[in-house]
Amino acid sequence: MIGLLERPAVRRRVLPFSVERYHKLRDLGVVPVKTELLNGVIVEKMTKSPRHTLLAHRLLDRLAVGLPPGCQLRKEDPLTFATSEPEPDIAIVLGNMETYRDHHPTRAELIVEIAVSSVEVDRAKADLYAGAGISVYWLVLADARTVEVYTQPRPNGYQSMETKRLGQTLETWYGTRIPLDTLFS
Repeated sequence: MIGLLERPAVRRRVLPFSVERYHKLRDLGVVPVKTELLNGVIVEKMTKSPRHTLLAHRLLDRLAVGLPPGCQLRKEDPLTFATSEPEPDIAIVLGNMETYRDHHPTRAELIVEIAVSSVEVDRAKADLYAGAGISVYWLVLADARTVEVYTQPRPNGYQSMETKRLGQTLETWYGTRIPLDTLFS
């Protein structure tokens, strides 16, 4: 089936799912739980490796330090955009849990994806996040022990990408610093 989708003539005729249709199918139990909607396409999520889990928890712990009031740290929770409902590994959103009682956030101040075996999918998400106006996107490349920092979002992608390496430090807008040496140790 995937080979069929690689044909441009077929791909042009594929009907994208709306967020609303995706929700209805999910509520009916038709869509598996371990999926996310990316630009109208239902994509199966990867299973988390021990290394992925370790990096996620290290980042959560460090990002929580100094988190400003009115911000919420979320792990693998959905964000709802116009044509997508991704579930980033980590997101910092404005508001508290009660803010999102009846809907998922539509914005985030920072999104982090950790790529152990999903590098190409997570790189493709950069355009999706930029189109949604996400100011900063960190793509953690576990094998390379680097982090791609995307900034300056535009509707068609980020205007800036910087690769942080061992010996360098990630920094949030609220002043939390994360040395890559401690993240990848």
